[in-house]
Order: sequence, then structure tokens, then C-alpha cells
Amino acid sequence: MTALEKSFYSKASMYSFIVVLTLFGLMWIGTGRFSHMDWMLFGYMISSFIFFIGMTVRLTSWMMRPATSEMVKRSIENMKSRNRQKRNVKAIAKTMIDNIIFQKFIFKRGIYRGIQHWLIAWGCIGSLAITFSLTFGWMHFKLVDPATYQVVVFSIPTLKVAADGYLAQLFFEGLNITASMLMIGLIMALFQRIKSKDLKVTSRAEFDLLPLYILLAVTLSGLFLTVSYKLLAGWMHPELALLHQITVVIFLIYFPFGKLFHLPVRPLATAIPMNYTEAKSGDTKECAGCAELYSNDDQITDVKAILDKQAFDLKNDNGDWLADYCPACRRKIRVMSQLNLPGEKVAPVPVQTNNGIHVPGFGSKRSEHFYSSMDDKGDV
Repeated sequence: MTALEKSFYSKASMYSFIVVLTLFGLMWIGTGRFSHMDWMLFGYMISSFIFFIGMTVRLTSWMMRPATSEMVKRSIENMKSRNRQKRNVKAIAKTMIDNIIFQKFIFKRGIYRGIQHWLIAWGCIGSLAITFSLTFGWMHFKLVDPATYQVVVFSIPTLKVAADGYLAQLFFEGLNITASMLMIGLIMALFQRIKSKDLKVTSRAEFDLLPLYILLAVTLSGLFLTVSYKLLAGWMHPELALLHQITVVIFLIYFPFGKLFHLPVRPLATAIPMNYTEAKSGDTKECAGCAELYSNDDQITDVKAILDKQAFDLKNDNGDWLADYCPACRRKIRVMSQLNLPGEKVAPVPVQTNNGIHVPGFGSKRSEHFYSSMDDKGDV
């Protein structure tokens, strides 16, 4: 434990302090030393701080788990290796494109579910990115002349856009676009849960349905704001703005502690193929029983370390680990143990379980001399 860690109650509190301090620093830069704060977004700002603190606490506890801790250590070790740089970049890029951007792992479960998940995921990501950028003052629009806006990012003037141009409209309607994506995905998800009998049985209201209802409330209240000032001449706009802010605050506070927590965790899955997928040679670990290649050396080493940390004693009588055997040999070891057979290594042959007694089928009549014929043969 370092001197810095001793100054805090826990690692989570230390990391939370660092995150909050970083956010204040970025706000100071983005708002030009707090010179152009939008106090109408004060509620969003407070809930955003709570969001980042909650995410820090959850991620810290998640990273302290034995499996995650070993994954992080292996990732850092592999990233430092010069011999693996090309392989690391290739693995991360491929996983990011396939699993994060296109989310092919969901499309494998069905086109409908893939489209639904993709719309909800990227609707959330886009909405959060825009919300945090505006709330913390990282990005704002500066009026250069009556027909031109300039995009200012962290107090640095960047792109100039025409006020009535397509690019400006894309900036101004960004939240409406992401909200529309979210609404379509949420309607698809709710329809699937109403129609699918399997999901009716497995879905839990507080875990599976509550985040959908919260997201739907945020989406609809935000879109109603646009309808109010564009089509209804601002009818009930202050009330709708307050309602939308309440739903967003609830969403941001709930996010780190519910099902939606998997959204920022998912990109960390890029470490799995980077660490355990060999570029050319495939499996490199030999089975201790049959000498067949069945896994990756690093993966088996990490599995042993994780099991040891969790006090799972999966060592065999001869001193090796069950993880040193391929799945087929593990099944043989398990069967031998259940039959109380010797633990020495045996030839991989089927265990003979036929005891000579044959039971006739349901449609066949048992012979009256069946048991007498067995007695004539002696003990079996």
C-alpha cells in the first residue's frame, strides 16, 4: 500500500477523488476558467458527477476480483512486450470493430435482436457523449456572425459552420438523432419481451425491465421537448424541460448500479483475444493425459492463479491441476473418481459398465426362466 492509498479509506474512494478532480480540471479548461457556465444544466452536472463516482466505485470493485485482476495483469504484461505489438494492435482493432462497433456477437443470436441491441447501445453512447460534453462545458458553439457558428472544444476554436447548413443541423439535432435510435430500439426490446414466452419467464422486472422504462422516459420526455418548441410554439416547455431533467438525473444515478453497467465494461473484453488468441500457432498447451493441444499456455496459467486465489483446491493426487487436462481427459478423471478406480493414469479406453443383465423393452414379455438361467451361470 502506497502513501497515497493510506490517505484514503479505500481504493474506491481514492480513485473517485482522482476522477472528480480530473473532471473539475477539464471543466476549468473547457469553460474558460468557469467563465461560460450554463447554470440551466446544474442538475445534469451534479448527476453526472454522481454517475462518474458510481462508475469508479463499481469498476474498482470489479477490477479487484481475482479473474479481472489476473486479466489486467496479463494485459499490461502483453502490452509491454515488443514481440506482441503487431498482434496486440491487430487483436484489439478486430475486436473493437466486430464486437463493439458492429456488435456481431449479438447478430449471431438473430437479426432482430442484433438491430435492437445496436440501436440501444449506440443511442446510449451518443446521448451520453453529447450530454457530458455540454454539461461539463467541453464543447460549445460560439456565434461568429449572424450566419456563422464556431465549434469550441476545450476553449480551442475549431470548425466554423453555417447556421442554416447541414453540418450545423447535424450538431444541433444530435440528441434528437440518438434519442430516435434509442426509442426504436426500446420499442423493439419491449415488443420482444411481450411476444417471447421465454423472455417472460426469465426477465426480472427490477433488473431487465426497469432500465428499459427509465430509458424510455428519458427518450420520450426529450423528444417531447423538440415537439413543444418546433410544432407547438413552446407549449408547456418549462414543465417538459423540468420533467426531462428529472428523468435524466434518475437515469444517470441508476446507470452504474444496474444492468446498464455492462455498457462501459464491454470494451474491456478486447483484452481476451489479445491475451489468449494465438496469431498462427493456435493452441499451445499440451494435455497432461493424452498430449493433445487443447488451450493456450497463458490462459491455463491464469486459470490456476485465479483458482488458487479463490481457495479452490483442484489439484489431483499426483500433484498436477485439473486444468492441465483437456476436457475429454477431465471427464475420464471424473468418471474414474466416481467409480473409485485407481487414480493412476490409464489408457484412454471406455469404462466397461455392462454387467450381463439385460432388461427387455416395454413391448417384450419377460421370459419366466430369465432369473433361473442367470442362477445356472453362477455369480456375474
